[in-house]
Amino acid sequence: MTDAVDLTRKLIACPSVTPEEGGALVLLEKLLGDAGFICTRVDRGGVANLYARWGEKGHARSFGFNGHTDVVPVGDVAAWTVDPFGAEVKDGQIWGRGATDMKSGVAAFAAAAVDFITETPPDGAVILAITGDEEGDAQDGTRALLDWMVAEGEAMSACLVGEPTCPDRMGEMMKIGRRGSMTGYFTVRGVQGHSAYPHRAKNPLPAMARLMDRLASATLDEGTEHFDASTLAVTTIDTGNPANNVIPAECRATVNIRFNDAHSSKTLGGWLQGEADKVADEFGVEVALRLQVSGESFLTPPGELSDLVARAVEAETGVTPVLSTSGGTSDARFVKDHCPVVEFGLVGKTMHQVDERVEVAQVEQLKAIYARILRDYFA
Repeated sequence: MTDAVDLTRKLIACPSVTPEEGGALVLLEKLLGDAGFICTRVDRGGVANLYARWGEKGHARSFGFNGHTDVVPVGDVAAWTVDPFGAEVKDGQIWGRGATDMKSGVAAFAAAAVDFITETPPDGAVILAITGDEEGDAQDGTRALLDWMVAEGEAMSACLVGEPTCPDRMGEMMKIGRRGSMTGYFTVRGVQGHSAYPHRAKNPLPAMARLMDRLASATLDEGTEHFDASTLAVTTIDTGNPANNVIPAECRATVNIRFNDAHSSKTLGGWLQGEADKVADEFGVEVALRLQVSGESFLTPPGELSDLVARAVEAETGVTPVLSTSGGTSDARFVKDHCPVVEFGLVGKTMHQVDERVEVAQVEQLKAIYARILRDYFA
């Protein structure tokens, strides 16, 4: 049997802070290759990625797992009570950067896959698509793997992303979709002048304040069947004016929108531009808008795949998971264009925190859930 706890510790010991590979994918390639997986490094743009397949290429029944071995920086090392890459086990927990997000998830599905194909070789293919660029720009990670798969005729029939999905208790939540995410960068340009003679200037600040108020006060929707209401947050307003007697020429602000399936980035971008144009006309200033889209909203409708995962979770934990679309973005936003995808993983309370850690029992439980999913899928 492949020890998922030991594998988690070995992965944590690899300092794979984005975009460094840190030895994590080398470790996994050796483990999977020795078990009979055909492994291919799909590196792109300085990012390391690993594709591993056991079974026939292009098989109609090809179950895939997706995850990442890159981690966020540790921050202030002095604030940690343990070595961030020491993978220490104490108090029934494994401590270290990536323990929760998500080296334990990768270890669990890798261990489950190795044991499954060794004990009961299936009629089909088991695929692991592991990236080193989920915590970074995400341009050359899972995207690169999927581009390569299309070019090589590789395919998954269904995929499970092993991100942490449970808020407080193991088994309580799985993700069947995610909200879209986009950022709007506004620049209002006026005319600089003396604050004692405001009629000789065009102050961009009142215009920006009006625009931000209009956007923040708007109700985007009331939610949809599977999604909460969309949200818009003003994340910064910047002028950089050190003088109290100067009206500045320019002001900048940023908003972030998390949107459900009632919208697309295109329709929301049009709305943002329309609001900007109204304020520009009202105040006689120039308003420029730049958009950055991290991902569109998506939903894998409840059905065969979510039922498969939910049954396995309930069988191993006694808990029926809620089907959720909450939280931020994940690489499932790329996988959804390739095949049906859901997400299930352990409790994510300490991810990205100082003293990140995971319960040993949860790692073992997660491996058992993933193993049951494989058995049931190929049964």
